[in-house]
Amino acid sequence: MTAHRRRALPKEVPTPAPSRNSDGSPESGHLVRRVVEHIGKLIEDHRLHPGDRLPSEREMAHQLHVSRATIRDAIGYLAAMGVLKIRQGAGTFVSDGPPEIGRSSLDLIGVLHGFQPWQMFETRIILERSLAALAAERGENGHLAALAGEVAGMSATCHDPAQYLIHDVRFHRAIASASGNPILAALMETIVTALYENRRETVEGATNLGESADIHREIYQAIRARDAAHAGSLMEQHLRQAEAAQLAENAQTAAGSASHSSTTAIVRPLPGKDVQPGTES
Repeated sequence: MTAHRRRALPKEVPTPAPSRNSDGSPESGHLVRRVVEHIGKLIEDHRLHPGDRLPSEREMAHQLHVSRATIRDAIGYLAAMGVLKIRQGAGTFVSDGPPEIGRSSLDLIGVLHGFQPWQMFETRIILERSLAALAAERGENGHLAALAGEVAGMSATCHDPAQYLIHDVRFHRAIASASGNPILAALMETIVTALYENRRETVEGATNLGESADIHREIYQAIRARDAAHAGSLMEQHLRQAEAAQLAENAQTAAGSASHSSTTAIVRPLPGKDVQPGTES
């Protein structure tokens, strides 16, 4: 299995997609990046330790002079990457498990920029079908428990696309970890990081999260049953459905952005022609 690595956060984090201010105008992505780097520095300097609770959104927003939306975006990014853990009703904590993010994977993110969505899906089908099959053959009890937890999280957050996305991404990362192949897991880590960065721009337009949660549950059940062929087949089916869903979300996001720009005179690039690879993971 993959050896535990020392937690390492990147000195340079991919610029996250922009948040929005309370008036609906775009908030610069560099602010989200600044918050991510701030939290990362606290962890690297051992001022935050595994299991420690972060200050509230309000406290951090006041301390860093940014909006609470920016804080939420930064926390969501780090939660999806496994650095933080959000416990509903309790707060946000530094993950106490083995580190799952490092400079090596994030350094490769730039390679993915500019790729077309169909290329990302083609790559994911080839990679993730095999990962699901390997997870069914090699996954240990801890991996199965992690997958079960993320499936439960998806089912509980179908009404909250941003939170659903975090569980969705973590589910796919858990499958990669369960494969027992650290090289394949590192490749998947790179894809998942880019996936989250771009997917959260469109996830609010998702209309089929219940169906998505159902097929994730089926994938988990096939892995738990040690049915490698079925797990791989279900993963491919899921990704092909996700590609169609993502196209619909991109169109909805583009239409909403066009409407917003016409009323506020704000000019922003529209997802579509050069949209970054993203999917309902």
